[in-house]
Amino acid sequence: MSNVKPKISVIVPIYNVEKYLRRCLDSLLAQTFTDWNAICVNDGSPDKCGDILAEYAARDSRFVVVNKENGGLSDARNVGMQHANGEYIMYLDSDDFIHPQTMEIVYFLAVRDGSDIVSFTYDRRYRPKLMVRHKLGLDTDNVEPRGVLRRYSPAAIKTLVTDDVYAYATEQTHNAFNPRRKWLIKHCQVWKNLYRRDLISDIPFIRGILFEDFPWWSAVMLKNPRVTIAPLPLYYYRPNFGGIVLSAKQLKILHSLCDGIENAFGLYKQNANDYQMRQWNKNFKWYFVRRAFGKIKYLDNQVDVDAARARFVELEKIGALDNPPMRMARRLRREICEFIKKCKK
Repeated sequence: MSNVKPKISVIVPIYNVEKYLRRCLDSLLAQTFTDWNAICVNDGSPDKCGDILAEYAARDSRFVVVNKENGGLSDARNVGMQHANGEYIMYLDSDDFIHPQTMEIVYFLAVRDGSDIVSFTYDRRYRPKLMVRHKLGLDTDNVEPRGVLRRYSPAAIKTLVTDDVYAYATEQTHNAFNPRRKWLIKHCQVWKNLYRRDLISDIPFIRGILFEDFPWWSAVMLKNPRVTIAPLPLYYYRPNFGGIVLSAKQLKILHSLCDGIENAFGLYKQNANDYQMRQWNKNFKWYFVRRAFGKIKYLDNQVDVDAARARFVELEKIGALDNPPMRMARRLRREICEFIKKCKK
């Protein structure tokens, strides 16, 4: 890798996305901002992704290819971070793509506001459109979002700058008529933000779990970053069209969610002040507890049910189910306690 440090390093984990990879990489080449490199981590992809990456690296030295054995998304992101040398970091999933002005906008706002994070959002019309087309049996691979043609003046973009990320970050789904909703950093997807590299360099993703974004984002918030919120739909992501619900898969999701809850709860219990703990408990933790508990209805054998019960018993023992702050959480805690007692009989 060149010793010249770009302003932005984009970490792109790659596995089995041959069909979509060119569009992802082309969206980087189309950027109006040019001082970037892309750390493309080939996570042992079994298809032709390696050939495509070699092609793009030969065309443009800003594409840095890292080949490794398959280790999962978290591991690929961690390896990408080890090779990234940009002042700022972005994450881009390899079956997705971004607006041509994404880097221009977020870098301008980061420098102007002295922010550690610049938060944007995804195109909420594109995903439902693909879902409908999939249901109708229509093509979803060659659909261009209309918003990709829009052009912005970075200096004219309305933003909110805050030194209190907990006042705006949430996992809740807010009513569309809530006037605050556009300023909220909703959900934990790591790809919706630009990060100052120094902010996140010592926060690895947990290997081997799903929903790894949640504990990682929880740790990032603990650092009290200065954040610029720019509610622009700059990211375009493909929905998962898989419809098969298997007990083993749902149990794996449950385990991953509980791993994330345990990790983040331990971190907050040890390091958070009262305000941080209260806000994280209210706006994040209980929504992931609910998501984990919701997987139980898909478990179709006693072995899996017993494994699920053991996880919730552990959450109860460490205190992660204490102090439910709102009606939903209190009701959920009662249901979990009933589930644990029922399984003991």
